[in-house]
Amino acid sequence: MKIVVTANGTGLDAPATPIFGRCPAYVFVDTETMAVESIENPAMNATGGAGIQAAQFVVEHGARAVISGNVGPNAFNVLRSADVPIYLFDGGTVRQAVEAYKAGQLSTAGGASAQAHAGMGMGRGMGRGMGRRVAAPSAAMENRSTTAASREEEIASLKDMAGGLRKQLAEVMDRLDRLEKGA
Repeated sequence: MKIVVTANGTGLDAPATPIFGRCPAYVFVDTETMAVESIENPAMNATGGAGIQAAQFVVEHGARAVISGNVGPNAFNVLRSADVPIYLFDGGTVRQAVEAYKAGQLSTAGGASAQAHAGMGMGRGMGRGMGRRVAAPSAAMENRSTTAASREEEIASLKDMAGGLRKQLAEVMDRLDRLEKGA
């Protein structure tokens, strides 16, 4: 079966990335032969609709499953319409993602695991995000396996996320105070 892993490079030893719509590359892998085809993401620098374009691209290239970490609602809907399930992978190489998939160790995303436009990054949004993206916890995160190591990793990740959210909230509140005072 042909699956695709979102990656920061090419080949089986490339680091997998949790970013779907704007990842640098898609690594298509035949799970039976381990034959690999790495293709640069044509939607990575799209000014809008990257998730939809990316989802259509992987479907058109015959992917029967997607392994990633964060898939926005538009991409999720395209993939769901094509009956292409999304499997969540926390990190490692493309090879490790494929091995985890083949071993049945990955959970499926029951819905979008990222907010709309979450992958736009610094300087591409509408100017209200203050140049940062902090992903919100999702139901997909709760579905991940809870082995001792993954539990510790998840706790650390959630603490980092909470710290980022606190900082972002403080900056928003500060900006709001300055605007209200006419500064």
